[in-house]
This record gives sequence, C-alpha cells and structure tokens, in this order.
Amino acid sequence: MTRCARLLLAVAALSTLTACGGGDDPPVETSPTSTATPPPCTSTPPARETTVAEDLAVEPVIEVVDAEPPCALVVRDVVIGTGEPAVEGAQAEVKYVIALHEDGEVIDASWRIGPDHTLPVEVGAGNLIEGFDRGVLGMREGGRRELVVPYDLGYGAEGQGPVPPYATLVFVVDLVSVTPPDVAGSATPTG
Repeated sequence: MTRCARLLLAVAALSTLTACGGGDDPPVETSPTSTATPPPCTSTPPARETTVAEDLAVEPVIEVVDAEPPCALVVRDVVIGTGEPAVEGAQAEVKYVIALHEDGEVIDASWRIGPDHTLPVEVGAGNLIEGFDRGVLGMREGGRRELVVPYDLGYGAEGQGPVPPYATLVFVVDLVSVTPPDVAGSATPTG
C-alpha cells in the first residue's frame, strides 16, 4: 500500500480523534448554545479498578466505573513499553479504543478495522484532541495506556459526532511503533 493510500485510510479513521471534522462528511449540526450542563467532576479521582487486558494482541475492553469523572487528565500505564519513547514530533503507529466514561459505550476503535490495523499520528502536533496528545507523551513503544480525558481536553461543551456535549472519554492506546523526530523528519515522502 502506498504511503498516500495509507495516509488517506488513517485520516478517515482518525476523524473521531481529531479536534475538528473534515473530509466529505456532512457538517455535524450543533446548537449555538448547548442546553447540557457540565457534569460534576472530582479533582481527586479514585483509582480506576479496571482489568484492561495486558496482552497487546487482545482488543482491550473498557469497563464502566461507577464514579464521578475526573476534572483533569488521568494517565495509567497498563503495560509499560520498552521501546522508543513518544516525544513531541515523533511519528507513531497506534491502536486504540474510545468509550464514554459514563456508560462504557464504545465510540470508535481501530480494532474494528482489523486486529493488526494501526493509525499513524504525529505526537504532540495538535492534530488530535488535547487529552490524547498529552496522554501519549512519554509512552514507550510496546506499551498500553489508559487515558481518562475530561470534556475540556476532548470535544468540549458541544461534543462532536457520536460524542455528546461535556463527555468524559476513556481511551486505551497501544503504542505499536515510534519513529523519533530526527529520523521521521529526515524521511523522504513517497506516494
């Protein structure tokens, strides 16, 4: 598959992760003033007692946790990788599952395309929602990380697509590969 074809696939799949819609999708209608109100959150969230699979060959399942969502980004390593770190400007290949904190409904998952499907991301580039961008920084290749992203680091008061207003999201991210910025920047684009 050419790099351009792969990039087009990745762009389509990342539409849920991006901060803005794009492509040929019809615009999502949102009301100018949302009638929803922010849910209560806690500044000291209890430890999430989850049992996310440590086997990176197995699609992670995000369990519902009966607790107020956190007010700030929560990062929990399920598996600590041993490879290259995800630093700003690095090119990474990830697998992910995204669910709503309140009911565990899966919003999107790279696993739906296939168990070996990965999506390319530029770490820290600001092309994705802020909670995801910040949450993968420092993660190491071969790792699996759970992120709990409050609405203000996600899709905000308006939501987007299947993400409702003020939604706290739970991600499980597998960092499949990392190309450091000095190597990624010197690669010659093809396709």
